Amino acid sequence: MRSFRFWACALAACGSCLTANAATSEISVNLKLDNDEFVSGERVRGVIDVVNVSPGQVLVEDDDFDRLFVEIFRSYDRTQLETYTRSPFTANFRLEPNEGQKLETFLSDHYGLRHAGRYLARPVLVHGGVRYEGQPRAFDIVPGIFIRSATQIFSNYEGLRREFRLVTWSRGGREHLFISPQDVGTSDKKWWTVDLGQFMKTTKPTISIMPSGEVVVLHRLDPDNFVRSEFWSVKDGIEFNRRELVQDPETAGTNRVRELYNQSGGIAPKENPWWKFW
Repeated sequence: MRSFRFWACALAACGSCLTANAATSEISVNLKLDNDEFVSGERVRGVIDVVNVSPGQVLVEDDDFDRLFVEIFRSYDRTQLETYTRSPFTANFRLEPNEGQKLETFLSDHYGLRHAGRYLARPVLVHGGVRYEGQPRAFDIVPGIFIRSATQIFSNYEGLRREFRLVTWSRGGREHLFISPQDVGTSDKKWWTVDLGQFMKTTKPTISIMPSGEVVVLHRLDPDNFVRSEFWSVKDGIEFNRRELVQDPETAGTNRVRELYNQSGGIAPKENPWWKFW
């Protein structure tokens, strides 16, 4: 009798394992990050891809039952980071059977990802009391290579200064320029690092801070063009204003000369009288 009970329990346990495995295969969750490396202070953006091939509906709302989130671990010791907010990682969504959806998420909005190092990000979907995990994705936080900095002084707020650091890092095989603001003095608030785009190292970028709060960064994009990035920086915020191309005065005429040459059909062949052979 005891032997029968033992095998009955063992078969039931195996059956439950098979059911769990079957359920797991019916819903998949995957994470794709924009980059493998992020400069410290950047908003680490990713896209979570959820696919439902189960016979039931998947509904994720802002509650503690069905949730979609991302776990972060330090790579070298697998220590899990704690989130500093309870806000949802993605927008609410509903998936009918045989449907999928891609959802945007910003990992740095939930975790302190400013310290340099390698991290692992694992997407997790909790649905119907079952936990569905995706493959961990590795990414690095890097400090960037420092180029120069400028400091903004707020005359109406004693002790408050804002430092704008320009750093560079390779992305997609090309050098990119980043601006990283941080308050110093009475405040130590760190603002988001912004990618200003590709740049050439042949010319050192410049940064200018106006008394009105306008911050302008000028860097070389290619041999003929500069990029002018403009921000507005006030006590309680930094706002991106505009980005525009500016031609280098020393080489701006090069393209125009080429255009005129092509429009004219090039240089006409030399015509000699019939009696001259040179």
